[in-house]
Amino acid sequence: MLLHPTVERLRALGLSAMADTLIELQTNPDAAAMPHADWLGLLVDREATFRDNRRLARRLSAAKLRQNATIENVDYRTSRGLDRALFQALATSQWVRDHNHLAIVGPTGTGKSWLACALGHKACRDGFSVLYRRAPRLFADLAQARGEGRLARLMSALERTDLLIIDDWGPEPLSAEQRRDLLEIVDDRYDKGSLLITSQVPVSHWHDVIADPTLGDAILDRVIHNAHRIELKGDSLRRRA
Repeated sequence: MLLHPTVERLRALGLSAMADTLIELQTNPDAAAMPHADWLGLLVDREATFRDNRRLARRLSAAKLRQNATIENVDYRTSRGLDRALFQALATSQWVRDHNHLAIVGPTGTGKSWLACALGHKACRDGFSVLYRRAPRLFADLAQARGEGRLARLMSALERTDLLIIDDWGPEPLSAEQRRDLLEIVDDRYDKGSLLITSQVPVSHWHDVIADPTLGDAILDRVIHNAHRIELKGDSLRRRA
C-alpha cells in the first residue's frame, strides 16, 4: 500500500487526525492483524475526538471564564449551604437547554464566581456557547459600544450566546443607561438563552440595585420566575485558607 499519497489526500481533505492515526497504525506491528473495519472505526473515532476537542477549545476560549474551575472539583465538605443535589442537577446543563436562569448569591469569598465558572465550563463541554463578564466590565463594554456606534452588534452577539454569566452584580445602583441595557439583554434572552448572575446582594434586594420600580419589575419578572437559586452563607473561604 502506498501510504504517503493517502496521507496527503487525507490532510488535503482536512482529516489530519485521521492521517496521523493511519501512520500510527501502519507503523504498529500489532495493528497488522486488525480487520480493516476496525482500522476504519479507529480512524473515524480519532478524527471525531480531535474535532470535538478543537470545538471545545474554541468555546472555552470564547467564554473567557475568569477561573479554571470544573464541576469535578467542587468542594461539598465546606459548610456554606451548597445544596449538593441541586448543584449536580445544574451540572447536567439541562437548565441551559430549557433556557432557565440561575442566581448564585452569598457573602464575599463563598465561591460564587468559582461555581459560576465551573457551570460555565460544563456548559461548554456540553456544546453550548458561553460568555463570562463581570458586571462592571459588561456595562463598560456596552457604554463603549454605544459611543462607537456598534451597540446593536454587541447586543446581537450577546443574544446569540447560549449562556451569559454576569458576575459580581451590585451593590451599586444602576444608572438609567445601564437599566435600559440590562432590560434589553434580559428581554433578548427570554425563552431563547440562559442567564447566570452572581451577587452579594440577596435576590429580595435586587430591586434596590436596579433603582427603578417599573424597570425593576420588568427585569426581575423575566429573570426570577424561572430561575434556580443557590444561596451560600458562611465566612470567606479565602480568609479560612
